[in-house]
Amino acid sequence: MERKIRIEFLGHACFKLYFNDYSVVIDPYEKGYVPGLSDLNESAAMVLCSHEHGDHNAADEISIDGIAVDAPFTLSVIDSYHDEVKGAKRGMNKIHIFRYGDYKIAHMGDIGCSLTDEQLMPLKNADALLIPVGGTYTVDAEGAADIVRVISPGTVIPMHYRGETFGFDNIGKVDKFTQLVPNAVVLTPKYSAEEGECIFEL
Repeated sequence: MERKIRIEFLGHACFKLYFNDYSVVIDPYEKGYVPGLSDLNESAAMVLCSHEHGDHNAADEISIDGIAVDAPFTLSVIDSYHDEVKGAKRGMNKIHIFRYGDYKIAHMGDIGCSLTDEQLMPLKNADALLIPVGGTYTVDAEGAADIVRVISPGTVIPMHYRGETFGFDNIGKVDKFTQLVPNAVVLTPKYSAEEGECIFEL
């Protein structure tokens, strides 16, 4: 079977990943939690959450597909911090890495700290890196750019930023980040209330 990956942006840090016909929603947000975002109306075979905050942990908002099927990818998790003081402010964060054949996709959750060499190693050369860039609750544009330079992903997909019609008022826009990584391939998702935007395919 030909391996295909599709990534759709559902808003904030929430994405729907398709591995052929198998789908995963990661970091769904609660109804009314993130300004400007519509309620989620999605189903998937699996739901993952990077941490237990309302803009990332609303697994009950996603309907689970009725027939249980084994995931076609391997999934690994890197434990990290949601802040720069070892979780003292905001707790822990999970980085999820999907390996599907020769492909590697990483969702950084609400990473709020720098990473050790040991944590960075399995992330290096990811085909797609989904990373927050807005600051306040996560790494800011500079912190995200530093991580991207070390990991050197094929494609960078920014998340957890403030758009023109959505997002928290106290987080940054995406422009500063993109200016800091001029040599990276950056695909900036745009939110549509009607449907998820396909922003990446392999």
